[in-house]
Amino acid sequence: MNDMDTATAITVDDLAAARRATNRAEADQLRLMFAFHSQRKEAAQHEVTPVARLLACKMIAQEIGEAMGLSENQVRTMMHDAETVRDRAPATWLRFTVGSISFHAVKAIAATINKLTEPESVTELDAKVGEYAEANTVGQLNVWLRRFVVRVEAEAAAARAEHERSKRYVYVDHGDDGMSTIVAYLPSYVAAAIERRLHKEARKLPKDGRTLEQKQADLFACWLTTNENTGRAAVNADIGVVIDADVLAGAREGFGASPDGSWVAPAAWVADVAMSDEPFWFRMLRDPVTKDILSVDYRSRFAPEQLKRALFLARGTCAVPGCLVPGWKCEVDHVVPWPRGHTTADNLQFLSKTHHGQKGHGLSPLRRSRRPGRPRAPVDLMFDPVDAGYDLAA
Repeated sequence: MNDMDTATAITVDDLAAARRATNRAEADQLRLMFAFHSQRKEAAQHEVTPVARLLACKMIAQEIGEAMGLSENQVRTMMHDAETVRDRAPATWLRFTVGSISFHAVKAIAATINKLTEPESVTELDAKVGEYAEANTVGQLNVWLRRFVVRVEAEAAAARAEHERSKRYVYVDHGDDGMSTIVAYLPSYVAAAIERRLHKEARKLPKDGRTLEQKQADLFACWLTTNENTGRAAVNADIGVVIDADVLAGAREGFGASPDGSWVAPAAWVADVAMSDEPFWFRMLRDPVTKDILSVDYRSRFAPEQLKRALFLARGTCAVPGCLVPGWKCEVDHVVPWPRGHTTADNLQFLSKTHHGQKGHGLSPLRRSRRPGRPRAPVDLMFDPVDAGYDLAA
């Protein structure tokens, strides 16, 4: 028999009392932090030199953090938020000290106070926010605070919004286990439109074992990597993966990696892509011992710069016999037209602009240019782990 079998039945009033006790404990903890900080700051004034006094003051947050299992930054942030509400919203602070609201609510209110520019706005906030915070969750409080700011100081809020919009960005954070995170900082109405569209379109998809969240993620990836009108790769949306031949063949477990090593993907994923018609991948198959690139299979119409440089070193000029236009002035042509023919070294050639146009109209008979006694050079690419470049192998 456990304690719950013999204990008095727990009521929601008991839970509410425990929550208030936790809130009061947080308030007591902050009062102790402020008192300790004041004592140490006063003692620091007795240091002999200004530098010693400054260092002693900076160490206060470290001492508090060590005692409470917090970092210096966490201590400074907690005390700043508490001080903001204590000094500028006394009615709200009183609710906190008696346990009516949590420190999470205090932090949200402090952040709002720091946005307000007029003392009257802070006074109005202090008069209204406490009652709402006590009766609602922190999530609901955040929505209320957001609306309060744009109502009482619309002009200042609009100026901040314009400033924030100028800082919009997207970045990719490559993580572990072959997964990455894409973060976008966008105007809210744009983000809301993306959210609604993803949800709406994902719900239209047939049941296939994927969750709604997985369908939304797959749609997001599809929309960003392909042209919606043609289904082909978006401009410059090309990525590559380097994988050892024995790993791809299944002889041993392993991962493929980006040329610069910033991300990895399980071999099974790479194999799936290699067998598919995904247009935005190119695969570089690498010898597990020598690290030479055994083949380049590029799933896009446009050849990467590394491959074009290697082709130039190997072949030099336009593929039309007798044409001496250097490769770097030529256009890259698929011998077997793309997408039926892939973007691989053996299926690419240089053609001058004139000869490329003639071929497009079926006017120029083509064959690989070969000088007497000199066979066409193979394109062996070598992987350089230092700069992820590709050079013609000796």
